[in-house]
Amino acid sequence: MAVVEVKSGIYWVGAVDWDSRHFHGVTYTTRRGTTYNAYLVIGEQHKALVDTVYTPFSDVLVSHLRELVDLKDIDYVVVNHVEIDHSGALPRIMELCPQAQIYCSQRAVNPIKKHFGEHGWDITAVKTGDILDLGGKTIQFIEAPMLHWPDSMFSYVAEDKLLLPNDAFGQHLASSQRFDDQVDNAILMEEAAKYYANILMPFSTLVARKLEEISELGIEIDTIAPSHGLIWRQDPGQIITAYQNWATGRQTPGRVSPEIVVVFDTMWGSTEKMAEAVVDELSRQGWKVNLYSIGKSDYSDIMREVLEAKAVIIGSSTINNAMLPSLSPLMEDLVGLKPKGKLGAAFGSHGWKGGAVSQIANKMADAGIELVGDGLMVQWVPNAEDLEASRELAREVGAVLAKKYSR
Repeated sequence: MAVVEVKSGIYWVGAVDWDSRHFHGVTYTTRRGTTYNAYLVIGEQHKALVDTVYTPFSDVLVSHLRELVDLKDIDYVVVNHVEIDHSGALPRIMELCPQAQIYCSQRAVNPIKKHFGEHGWDITAVKTGDILDLGGKTIQFIEAPMLHWPDSMFSYVAEDKLLLPNDAFGQHLASSQRFDDQVDNAILMEEAAKYYANILMPFSTLVARKLEEISELGIEIDTIAPSHGLIWRQDPGQIITAYQNWATGRQTPGRVSPEIVVVFDTMWGSTEKMAEAVVDELSRQGWKVNLYSIGKSDYSDIMREVLEAKAVIIGSSTINNAMLPSLSPLMEDLVGLKPKGKLGAAFGSHGWKGGAVSQIANKMADAGIELVGDGLMVQWVPNAEDLEASRELAREVGAVLAKKYSR
């Protein structure tokens, strides 16, 4: 892809990964690919590269930089985050720019050395409020620990009101275009929500605090250029508002999200019958509900729906006194991502002995989900009475939700 000018003297020099289909292992699918965004800031006296790219795309980054400058003229390399999809090309860049100084947070110094070895690189640790003067352009640093690694920080070019927040405000979305106003907004926001749900949701409290801190610092934002996906230039307030909502458990205005997410797996169809009864009853009550059969669904898509849902109901058959293994990754994600303000319930059928329902309930409790009831267990194939009990579980969840949200 071609080099793109983001602001006068500031250029996108990153890479587009059209083939990426998984991120952070296998549970986060990136069906629309991704980008690794790096930015060259050219001042009157100095030039700074903000972030690099994933290692296999090092040649793309170098080629883009050579279109703009002699690499020996790059004075600074800013490492906002050490994760390899952003810093993988750092050894190649430092080989070609041996005189460059690295600027990073204090917590990034040791990880850089552990990742890449001791090279004698000139590394300067910075903290919130420190400024790098390039001549006519300044880069202000804002520490952002646990958004989403301890070393994370933001860079801000005050003269252009440009925020370079690394992993915050990103999306996994490959495109020939670079800016938000050049792509379908519905797709853009869908990927931004999926990104938040699967990467930043466990740090929602910190996200809310960081947004408040940026406001208190008086930082004006005209453009947000994250390290994955599209650059927010038309309406950066859209993604800021979305983050404020997601961080506090509110839905995105204008988006029709499911209020209740029902997920299940079944061995011989019994738990599926229960799931269908639950969904049918919830829909009869007027709730917006989505049903997912885990074996036919995408874990990260489900988590995106959980982000804005009010409740999640999960069912499984029992095998070896436990839930079906297909549900384990989802349950572990729930525990790790800790969605805020959710109600939950568990259900399932079993043969000789149960175990799945209590295991699901325990995992949901570990995730901080408020449970409605102790869970519904049905032995063998559900009869009319069992299906009515499934409907009653749905009514119980609906009643608690109605009271909680004054519906």
